[in-house]
Amino acid sequence: MRFEIVTLFPELFEALEHGLLGKARSAGRIEVQTITPRRFTTDRHRTVDDAPYGGGSGMVLMPGPVADALDYLDEQRQGRISHRVLLTPQGRRFDQQRARRFSELDALTLVCGRYEGFDERIRGLVDEEVSLGDFVLLGGEVAALAILEATARLLPGVLGNADSTTDESHADGLLEYPQYTRPDEFRGVKVPEVLKSGHHAAIARWRRKESLRRTLQRMPELLQSARLTEEDRQLLREIDTES
Repeated sequence: MRFEIVTLFPELFEALEHGLLGKARSAGRIEVQTITPRRFTTDRHRTVDDAPYGGGSGMVLMPGPVADALDYLDEQRQGRISHRVLLTPQGRRFDQQRARRFSELDALTLVCGRYEGFDERIRGLVDEEVSLGDFVLLGGEVAALAILEATARLLPGVLGNADSTTDESHADGLLEYPQYTRPDEFRGVKVPEVLKSGHHAAIARWRRKESLRRTLQRMPELLQSARLTEEDRQLLREIDTES
């Protein structure tokens, strides 16, 4: 899968040369290209922003350099289609479901903002707008890194264990169950006996129940849209009687 990032600070994405994503790039499982709108300016200062019409604080990212960067990426792809995403606090909130949808694409273009915001006409150049949440960052680069990683890790061969993406928080609409490793006891807290029993059915039931419990306690709104079985509902009733 190809990832394209339109950013004023390409150097911030050098982190993608390390870890599992670095290995995935070396193996050709993902391709990452960054491009800066400054490359498509005509003045000696490589200006990409200007004061807003009507007055106001801050500077606004001009549409021309961004549009030229997107056109350049289209040419580089030689006919391959990319899904363009504008990273903005006004966008739809990014979640695991959207990450899975993105992972099915051939190419994804992430457009990072800076300064006070975008010229409104840039919105007409993208397919959708996405936000990490109800807060504001200095720019879209951190959001782009998060979205790229969340998407890329779902691709075949990126993670060492393919089951890692199917048995984790939000994979099936619930939060993940608690995990334990050695030592058996740490500062007075012991590993639950069922996890050491070797009884796979009992372990699976415990994990499902604790996943439901954690979701109920921390993000109960997820239960409204999760696909619950009758056994899940029974486990929730048990949790309710235990509280």
